[in-house]
Amino acid sequence: MEYCSPVFHNLHAFWSSPVKKKLLLLSIMFVVWVYMLYSCVGYCSTMPGLTAPATGRRSDLVSRLLAKPQDRVPDPSAMSSFSNGSGSKKLPQAIIIGVKKGGTRALLEFLRVHPDIRAVGAEPHFFDRNYENGLEWYRDLMPKTLEGQITMEKTPSYFVTREAPARISAMSRDTKLIVVVRDPVTRAISDYTQTLSKKPDIPSFESLTFKNRTTGLIDTSWSAIQIGIYAKHLDNWLQYFPMDQILFVSGERLISDPAGELGRVQDFLGLKRIITDKHFYFNQTKGFPCLKKAEGSSKPHCLGKTKGRTHPNIDPEVVQRLRDFYRPFNMKFYQMTGHNFGWD
Repeated sequence: MEYCSPVFHNLHAFWSSPVKKKLLLLSIMFVVWVYMLYSCVGYCSTMPGLTAPATGRRSDLVSRLLAKPQDRVPDPSAMSSFSNGSGSKKLPQAIIIGVKKGGTRALLEFLRVHPDIRAVGAEPHFFDRNYENGLEWYRDLMPKTLEGQITMEKTPSYFVTREAPARISAMSRDTKLIVVVRDPVTRAISDYTQTLSKKPDIPSFESLTFKNRTTGLIDTSWSAIQIGIYAKHLDNWLQYFPMDQILFVSGERLISDPAGELGRVQDFLGLKRIITDKHFYFNQTKGFPCLKKAEGSSKPHCLGKTKGRTHPNIDPEVVQRLRDFYRPFNMKFYQMTGHNFGWD
């Protein structure tokens, strides 16, 4: 007769009972579940956003884990991170506020190459023409940005709009302002050239420049002349913003040394100098620097044909009278900004 121990008989008897077998399996599963649950509690308690006072921490977390799906409340921080994954629309932290025909379009196109700058292509004209639409309307025009990126826009007419400084300050006193300035005489002729391309029947530049050609009195009510009185407009801005929050970019240097001026702008915005000489080449035909690669493209990009129009010939005497007119304003502007732009 084969020998069998009592232990073997007991095990055989236990396993031969279906009820007891199920009880054992359920006991093992429960022990494993409890172990996993308490392991999760210990791990989750170290995660940001899930920390809590020691008393009741585990019981609170257990109740959250056991809650029905419809009873669970989403973690706000988790939802925020999710929405930021694709970016969010923010009010601009930096604005190119002027000046018309100074080189603002070139500056914006060059800046958009930087991965940490997102800018509106069209001019919003919010602070001069569309202010009644409200800040939410303005925000909705902005591109989506990720954490660390800067939202920008440019509207050159802001610089000469009397209400603009107060309105931008009301939005945010920390807004950084960029002004692209250019020899006011050359700027006035460029302004006239643009208008002439749209309205070929307008009077001559010379006749629009003077209230009376005989007396030589300059007509400062003509916008082409008035915009170039930079010191006067800057006075208005300094009532709301400190000088160190305004950067003045030379329109002339933006053509002769684009990388140098872009370096100053990137420093002003607190960004790494990514846009350098390697991004530009000089187009001899247009007389302007062009981008070797535009934003989101592998092809070279020059400004449109509306930029760099040939200026009409202006009477040299009129040009000289304009230089004499602007000289004292230019000197004051140099003193205010601490920079000599060399326009005389």
